[in-house]
Amino acid sequence: MRRRQIWAVRIGLFCAMVMLCVPGLWVMLTAFRPNIEVMAKPPVWIPHVLTLSNFLGIFGLLPNHAPGIPVAAYFMNSVVISVTSTVVAVAVGMMGGYAFARYRFRGKSGFFLGLMLSRTVPGISLSLPLFIVWSRIGLLDTRLGLIIVYLAMNIPFTVWLTDGFFRQIPADLTEAAQIDGSTRWQAFWRIEFPLARSGLASAAIFAFLTSWNEYALAAQLTRTTASKTMPVGLMDFTAQFTVDWTGMCAMAVLIIIPALILTFIVQKHLIAGLTFGGVKG
Repeated sequence: MRRRQIWAVRIGLFCAMVMLCVPGLWVMLTAFRPNIEVMAKPPVWIPHVLTLSNFLGIFGLLPNHAPGIPVAAYFMNSVVISVTSTVVAVAVGMMGGYAFARYRFRGKSGFFLGLMLSRTVPGISLSLPLFIVWSRIGLLDTRLGLIIVYLAMNIPFTVWLTDGFFRQIPADLTEAAQIDGSTRWQAFWRIEFPLARSGLASAAIFAFLTSWNEYALAAQLTRTTASKTMPVGLMDFTAQFTVDWTGMCAMAVLIIIPALILTFIVQKHLIAGLTFGGVKG
């Protein structure tokens, strides 16, 4: 009976992975296929020809081809906005999480609950108020405007996540370091910060992916190449009656690659961070 249950779980996981991976695989194959195969009827499931012309086309590098999409500008906007919001969110979240984990102060529970409730508000529901406010104070269609929005989205999550990691670190370690002559600041950087590094890496990757992949708010708060991000730039491939599926998929692959590279780089810390505190000695 138990063997059947194990195989049932394996089959269920396999089916779930297929459902998750097939759309991504189809996007990647479409990015390398000629448009004639994409529009063919009946559909061509297995590509006959693989080409890089779709990527060259979106950069405007093909001869006798229309000017390309400003991919470089969109990519730079995404990098600046995502990296800046991630660094600031992790720094503020680390300080906030440490304060909640180590100190007692009036209104601590209420303030923490307020932070968590603010994260439950759907971002799209704030698009109209943000559009009105940002247009009046001059932050509409600016990188700074999006950075502030993503900070408001990421800081509550990073505070909650880092608070849990710092709570798993025994306070006795800090007290022992202070007895040996270290200041509170030195004890934090030499003892607690290295132990919580995996948790901070987890918070950073989640904050970065949130900013990098976000579309709804960015589409409402950006208008020109001065601030448009990569996900918003995908809409440049849609016209009134047609959609450039090959170009859109090629740009989607360019969006996926940096996220995959960053995930592989911090994979060790990410796995350790996600499992930290799951087993107690």
